[in-house]
Amino acid sequence: MLYFGSFNPVHRGHIALAEHVVEHDLADETVLIVSPQSPYKQEALQAPETDRFEMAEIACAASKYPERITPSAIEFLLPRPSYTIDTLRYLEETCGAEMEFSLLMGGDQIEALDGWKEYEKILEYPIYIYPRRGERVERFREKIVLLEEAPLQDYSSTEVRAAVEQGEDTSRMLAPGVADYIRRKGLWSPAARMAALDGALAATPENTELLHERGQLHYRLNEWGAALNDFNAVLRLDPTHREARQFVDMIQEILAFRYKDIYNP
Repeated sequence: MLYFGSFNPVHRGHIALAEHVVEHDLADETVLIVSPQSPYKQEALQAPETDRFEMAEIACAASKYPERITPSAIEFLLPRPSYTIDTLRYLEETCGAEMEFSLLMGGDQIEALDGWKEYEKILEYPIYIYPRRGERVERFREKIVLLEEAPLQDYSSTEVRAAVEQGEDTSRMLAPGVADYIRRKGLWSPAARMAALDGALAATPENTELLHERGQLHYRLNEWGAALNDFNAVLRLDPTHREARQFVDMIQEILAFRYKDIYNP
């Protein structure tokens, strides 16, 4: 069973799903296909692909079934951007005589599948879907198998990264080896995140999502002037952006209170 993802980073929820596949004999082996680049994500904000693969190796080796849960870097060798159907075709051409393939994906992915390249061909494969907590899977029900008893986690890779950036305890979300790797490599530290955001914004300076995220990071670091500049830039591009307006108001209050003698409203 092929489990595609950026795994940015791989967390306990990913491994719990892979273990569920093994424990219910849904496949002989579950392979985490680490994607080097997603057409739907900012590549500059992902950890380097080699780091994401090494973390997946660590997490798989620490699973209950290390011989049946493994990572793959196959997409690192294929043309980019990586599309699921292209990877499936390559695997069929190289291993199809020896293996049968199925896919494991989230309910949010199947709901948007018709936006994927040649999605009709993907639907020809057995597809197992794990639902997100509180969300219903409505589309392509006749083509999929819904894993209603699959383990669900209350966090995502995005929330794991945010916890790492803020120095919070991640033990419930990350295997010890993965957490140690992140610390050793300095992944998702505030400085690393800021550098990634600076690089991404140099290429797309009017990206309000990135400007807002950088403003939030400046805000958490008490860098009021830089935060204010980013949130004001968001408002120039999108005057209706409510969160940016709220941050501007909060920063102005902070500056007015802390620096009464130098703050000029």
